[in-house]
Amino acid sequence: MDTVTLSGARVRLRPAVGDDVPSLTRIRSTPEVYRRWGGGDDLAGVVSTDLADPGVHLLVILFEDRVVGAIQWSEEDDPDYRHAGIDIYLDPAFHRRGLGSDAVRTLARHLIDDRGHHRLVIDPAADNDAAIRCYATIGFRQVGVMRRYERGPDGDWHDGLLMDMLAHELVRT
Repeated sequence: MDTVTLSGARVRLRPAVGDDVPSLTRIRSTPEVYRRWGGGDDLAGVVSTDLADPGVHLLVILFEDRVVGAIQWSEEDDPDYRHAGIDIYLDPAFHRRGLGSDAVRTLARHLIDDRGHHRLVIDPAADNDAAIRCYATIGFRQVGVMRRYERGPDGDWHDGLLMDMLAHELVRT
C-alpha cells in the first residue's frame, strides 16, 4: 500500500486511518455528498470497509490540518490496459475554493510521475456539472456517457460520464 503524503498548492493528501472514520462519516452524511456517494444507514461501516479494501488507496484531503474530504485511487495493473482511476468527495462547506481541483491535480501528478501511469480515468455523475468543470480544468476530457451507470441512494439508475486524461494532458499549474 502507498503510504506517501502528497502536498498540493493548498491541500495535503495522506493515507486515511481508523481515526479518520468519524470525520469522513460526517462528510459522507451531508446531503450533497450522500446524494452522489450513498452508503445506506451505516456510513461509518462503509467508510471502514473502504479503508480496509486492498484494491483502493483511500487518502484524506487536509486543508489547514483539517479533514475536509477524501480522494481515492485504484489501478489496473495488466500491462496491456494499465491505468488508474480516481474518485473524490469534499465537504460541501469547502466547495468552490479550488480544493477539489488541487486534490485531484496533486493525486494525478503522483499517479503519473511516481506510479508511471500514462492514462487516468474519473467518472462523475453525468449531471454533476461542477465536478465535470473541475476535472476539465485539470485536463480530463469527456469520453462518453455511461447510461444508467450507477444506482443512487434514491434507488434509481443514473448516468455517469467517463472522463480520461493522458499524462501529457495534465494541467500542472
